[in-house]
Amino acid sequence: MFNFSSCEPACAMSLYKSIQGKYFVGGSREEFGNGKYAWAGLFNPKNSGVLLFVNVFTVTNVSEIPFSIQIWLNAVTSGTAKLTNMQSPSNTALCPLPKPKVGFLYAENVDTEPLAGTPIYGRRCPAETTIVAEEDGKFICPPGGNFLVNCIPPETTSEKILGSVAFGWWEEPC
Repeated sequence: MFNFSSCEPACAMSLYKSIQGKYFVGGSREEFGNGKYAWAGLFNPKNSGVLLFVNVFTVTNVSEIPFSIQIWLNAVTSGTAKLTNMQSPSNTALCPLPKPKVGFLYAENVDTEPLAGTPIYGRRCPAETTIVAEEDGKFICPPGGNFLVNCIPPETTSEKILGSVAFGWWEEPC
């Protein structure tokens, strides 16, 4: 039998948080292009009572058209946000399964970039590629904050792009 109490000093933080039932994973699928954006993000509700720690994100470009992404903190978004149905605690051995307080929302075919917030860096997502960014929990969002990936349509094509965004995160009481 695995001794969970001995894990903290030797294990990666994501494994430790998963054992505790505090680590969650999720994904979304987006369509954009022809002048339209898409975004996906982790949104910490104002009344959540937790801090959001962003551990990892991936962006997959399923199409043959490269595009760019921008990472935003505390973005004010446009478009119709949807809650993804592709999320779970990473430790599915727990009973009952924990539920995240942070919402994983996304929107596709959006007219504009985020309306406010702080764009912190960008990346290029080549055709038929997945990019991975391991953030190790260094982005910490309080209640009311968010961490967002904004997918930017290329200016040189009117074709639609299919992509997906995935996150791994943990939550701690404030």
